[in-house]
Amino acid sequence: MAVVPDKVLLQYSLIDLTYISKPDRVEEPWRENLNLQIICKDCKEIPPNIAEEFSSGDMVCDTCGLVLGDRIVDTRSEWRTFSNDDQNNDDPSRVGDGANPLLNGSQLQTSIAFGDGGAKARELHRAQNKVTHDKGTKTLLAAYKEIGALCDAWHIPKNVSDTAKHLFKMVNDAGAFRGKSQDVVIAGCIFIACRQCHVPRTFREIFALTKVSKKEIGRIFKSLEKFFAAQNQAKADTVLQAGGIVNPNDSYNTTTSTNAHELCIRYCSQLSLNQKTTMVSQQLADKMSTVGALAGRSPLSAAAACIYFASHLMGYPRTAKEISLVAGVSDGTIRTSYKLLEVEKDKLIDPAWLKVEKADINNLPKV
Repeated sequence: MAVVPDKVLLQYSLIDLTYISKPDRVEEPWRENLNLQIICKDCKEIPPNIAEEFSSGDMVCDTCGLVLGDRIVDTRSEWRTFSNDDQNNDDPSRVGDGANPLLNGSQLQTSIAFGDGGAKARELHRAQNKVTHDKGTKTLLAAYKEIGALCDAWHIPKNVSDTAKHLFKMVNDAGAFRGKSQDVVIAGCIFIACRQCHVPRTFREIFALTKVSKKEIGRIFKSLEKFFAAQNQAKADTVLQAGGIVNPNDSYNTTTSTNAHELCIRYCSQLSLNQKTTMVSQQLADKMSTVGALAGRSPLSAAAACIYFASHLMGYPRTAKEISLVAGVSDGTIRTSYKLLEVEKDKLIDPAWLKVEKADINNLPKV
């Protein structure tokens, strides 16, 4: 019988004890090895010269032409719409429309079209409409359609229309102003949206657009401002309590009253005045508020008087009648406001304005 030395037994014992005392190995989650490369087994070029032919679904070596793989899936974007393959003048696109953030729900419902399917298809279509009918969504869509039509009628920018729709959705989701007419709420949302997007409209212009009285527009404007401010404060408190940071771009900013400076650029554009005259009228409106020449006058009268003053000063005169048609104030009011500006002309006129061609202080009408 063979005899095993004690030294060897001691080594085996230490190995066994070490193996037993070692903790179990933790399995790491699977991760793709990005260092692996596919190379041609014939060319063995590094870096490999391999092309994916999506038309045939093959992976081919461009050097020798050896096919290294087949049934390659094309992961690129698909630009084809298949609209030419349809016979019913419909676009059978294989992707749905993008989600509309102005509507509630997942918006992934399936619509059953009856077309020429007969009575059974029509019954399925009617039953499916009853199941998926959402009165809230129908109300929102009707309001959005009206807001879009009103904004398009007065050539108001699309960002104003989208802002007004978003404001109306906030009111609708909160269930506020239940007793108010929808037309009144829409008029208030459009008025606030114009101020938020820095293209302000006056109460008179919103009245002409929506046929809602100026008194009602003023009331709903104040109520909406308080409502949106309360909503914004509640949202900010919720974020802060959760330990987050309030996003300043996602908060509601209280609007300020319309001033003559903001109205001048739109009125000058409608009067076909050049950029220099427009800039002078805006600067004149700013100086006017500093000097206090037209203190107590409405922004409409002040803007009209500044344009009347600047257009004559810069050599591109517009009559008080022309400006009154654009600003919506009488020509007598414009002349009266102009007299107050003409008295303070030495304080209002910047010497740099007179360096422009055709600009002359003698062009100003005599009071």
